[in-house]
Amino acid sequence: MATKPSGPRPYAAGHFEMLLDGHKTTAFLKSVDGGYQKQQVIDEPTGSELNHIKHGGAWDIDPITIDFGLAGSYEVLKWIQGSWRHAWGTRNGEIIHADFNLKQTFVQEFSDAMILETTFPTLDGSSREAPNMKVTFQPEKIVVKQKAGAQVSAVGGMKQKSWLSSAFRLTLGTMQHLSKVNKIESFTIKQGVKKFYVGMDRFPTLEPTKIEYPNLVCTIAEAYAADLYKWHEEIIKGKSEKTGQIDGSIEFLTPDRGTTLFQLNLYEVGLASIKMLPTTANEDKIKRVQFELFIGRMDLDGTKGLGLE
Repeated sequence: MATKPSGPRPYAAGHFEMLLDGHKTTAFLKSVDGGYQKQQVIDEPTGSELNHIKHGGAWDIDPITIDFGLAGSYEVLKWIQGSWRHAWGTRNGEIIHADFNLKQTFVQEFSDAMILETTFPTLDGSSREAPNMKVTFQPEKIVVKQKAGAQVSAVGGMKQKSWLSSAFRLTLGTMQHLSKVNKIESFTIKQGVKKFYVGMDRFPTLEPTKIEYPNLVCTIAEAYAADLYKWHEEIIKGKSEKTGQIDGSIEFLTPDRGTTLFQLNLYEVGLASIKMLPTTANEDKIKRVQFELFIGRMDLDGTKGLGLE
C-alpha cells in the first residue's frame, strides 16, 4: 500500500504574474530569469606560505529578464518609452510565481529598477507566430520570499494573437515599396547603467549612462530595391552625412494590418550596406537583397492600439 508523502512536494513552474508600481500587467509572461542577491567572494593570500583566506565582499543583484507577449503590456511599454526619452524613473513591483493550479508559490519584490535592455523579436512576413518581446531590468533592492496559497490570474497565450511577427511595416522618408520588406532581424536597445557602492550600503545605487541603438538588418525582394540602390549610389558619390540620413518608422500592426498597435519612430537613419543574398541557378526562389541601417535614435510612439502618447 502506497504511503502518502509528508512535507512539501515538488511542483512544476506554471504561471507568472507581474505588478509595476501597483498596476497589474496582464501581459503573458513566458519566462522569468534572474533577480537574486549574490555576494562577491574575495580570495586573499596571506603569509609566507601563501595561504589563502576567503571572505565575503560587496553584494549585487542579478538583472531580471522577462519574456512577455504584447497584449496587456501597456505598463511595460510605458516604462520602455520613458527610458528611451531619458525620463529615467525607476519602477517598483513584484513578480509572482505560481504552479499549474494558479496557486502562488513565491514572490520576488523589487524596487528602484532600471531597464538595461529591450529586445524586439525577428519580424518575418512568412511567419504565423505570435512573438514575444524581452526586457532586462536591474533592481537596486529585491526581496525573495515563499508566499503560498493565494490565487493568481490566468493569462493565456491565445490573447497574444493580437500581434503576429508577420504584421509590420517599414517606412523611410519618401522611399517607395519599403512596405514590401519581408524581414527585419531581431534587435536590442541597450541602456547603460553605472553601479555605485556608497557608504555602508551593501548593494549599489544605479545611475543611467548612454543609450545604444542597434543597426537594423532588413531583407526585401530585389524587384523593390530601386530606391535603396539609388540612396546607396548617392552616398558613394559623396552625399553629405547630414543630407544622406532620413527618418522613418516600424509599425507593428494587427493581424489584418488595419490598425497600428504601436510603432518605433526611427531618427537619423543611414544606409550602412546593401548586398544581394546568395542564389543558385535554376532555383525557384525570390531574389532578395539585404540592407543594413544605422539608427541615431529611436522612440516608442503612442498609437490607438495601446494608448501610449
